[in-house]
Amino acid sequence: MSGGLVDYTLEDGVAIVRLNDPATLNAMSDAMGAELREAVARAQGEARALLIGSHGRAFCSGANLSSGSFAMDDPDRDVGSGLEAVFNPLLLDLRNSAIPVLSAVRSAAAGVGCGLALAADLIVAGESAYFYQAFCHVGLSPDGGSSYLLARAIGRVRAMEMMLLGDKLTAAVALDWGLINRVVPDDQVDATALALAVRLARGPRSLGFIRAAAWAGADQPFAEALDSERVLQRHSGRTDDFAEGVAAFQHKRKPDFQGR
Repeated sequence: MSGGLVDYTLEDGVAIVRLNDPATLNAMSDAMGAELREAVARAQGEARALLIGSHGRAFCSGANLSSGSFAMDDPDRDVGSGLEAVFNPLLLDLRNSAIPVLSAVRSAAAGVGCGLALAADLIVAGESAYFYQAFCHVGLSPDGGSSYLLARAIGRVRAMEMMLLGDKLTAAVALDWGLINRVVPDDQVDATALALAVRLARGPRSLGFIRAAAWAGADQPFAEALDSERVLQRHSGRTDDFAEGVAAFQHKRKPDFQGR
């Protein structure tokens, strides 16, 4: 998959998916979202980690308001129709991924692009990166999962500040607030994110269960989280990688996980 609005390559067990409309700073259209969803689905079958990045100087400038998906002269226009058809399913696909998901962010991660970046399990940002809830500036409300992701990552009060005031949150502040995992020089974003992705791709099958437990833990009462941990531990214990991990521990060697 290459040459369209999304590029897909496979390297060292990592599916590298890059938004590919640099002329618009990778503004997200329904077509780009649909291609991205196809790439995420493909990664589930042939990769052990998924890295979402971009071509050009920005990660994603937000929704492509010039894509013709709605008519401004229609009083009954539904600006959110693409959410129901494309983007909400995409975000659920990412949440339910069987493999770890990472994002590599340079410059703008705005609007729906902010939500896409923050939906990853690990987020690497360049020093010039910023996270921007621009919705209030155009008379819209947050989408891309931002209301959920922000409130759970940085708390309701800080999430409110980002969404109501619509100020750009720099990468340094995002790191300080616990919104992202790494800040590196801009020219090292892709390499740093790929190194983390390769590390995860060499890990055991249980990494998928670990991320499932963490996502569930964000929503569940404690008793339900304990039940989820019990079920996921059963799944983990039946993998070939668990048997390999035990054997490696017993023989005092490094495990050779195969993702099975």
